[in-house]
Amino acid sequence: MTAPENDRWTSGRAYESYIGRWSRLVAPEFLDWLGIPPDRRWLDVGCGTGALTGAILARCEPSSVVGVDPSESFIAHARTAVVDPRMTFEVGTAAETGLGDGDVDVAVSALVLNFVPDLNAALAEARRVLSPGGVLAGYVWDYAEGMQLLRRFWDAAVVVDPAARALDEAFRFGIAAPEPLAAAFAAAGLSAVDVRPIEVPTVFADFDDLWKPFLGGTGPASAFAAALAEPARSALRERLRVSVEAEPDGTIRLTARAWAVRVQSVT
Repeated sequence: MTAPENDRWTSGRAYESYIGRWSRLVAPEFLDWLGIPPDRRWLDVGCGTGALTGAILARCEPSSVVGVDPSESFIAHARTAVVDPRMTFEVGTAAETGLGDGDVDVAVSALVLNFVPDLNAALAEARRVLSPGGVLAGYVWDYAEGMQLLRRFWDAAVVVDPAARALDEAFRFGIAAPEPLAAAFAAAGLSAVDVRPIEVPTVFADFDDLWKPFLGGTGPASAFAAALAEPARSALRERLRVSVEAEPDGTIRLTARAWAVRVQSVT
């Protein structure tokens, strides 16, 4: 099983319980950091299930928002979950959004930049569709350390199957750290790049609330877990269980750190 084959985005519902619910906690803090005035035209690149899109509509008073994602199933989910006359969802990619030159004032992405096959092409597309002086920003998980759910999962997975290391997002995505993230934007000709951490709590009602979303088959870790045969899957489950500490009522409290990046005035 190769790493790209594990990047499966087939179910909006499965993704929402797996990672989408935690992205929703990062989104408000990310948008407050951007401080975009009302009545701006927004583009959400890789909008997924609409976690960031919904926050934009709720907090930023946009004149319009376009959400673009290559997954037809995610777009279908988002169209059902986020209903607003200012909102349009379309199938498209980060490198081919389908928008015209200068069509938007703000281009953002949530948990997407590390999965983009050609980041230079995606950033060039963002610059093309942004109006002069527009804002470009996004956030990615700190896979190496701060996104504890995924860190605990992959550490357990490697014990069960050492080949899992090749699928670990920390191993695959060196860009998901402050210096590489800023360097990638600078290499694309963008200046005054700002990077900051955003950390949110990830509270699970019990271990099943933490474990079952990994069986949905959407996203690298989830696809890996769902594809395991027994007894390897049970071994992974138990290894993960002992790596997290439950409170007396069964609650498990972890944290998730994202690295947010922005360019305040794209020329």
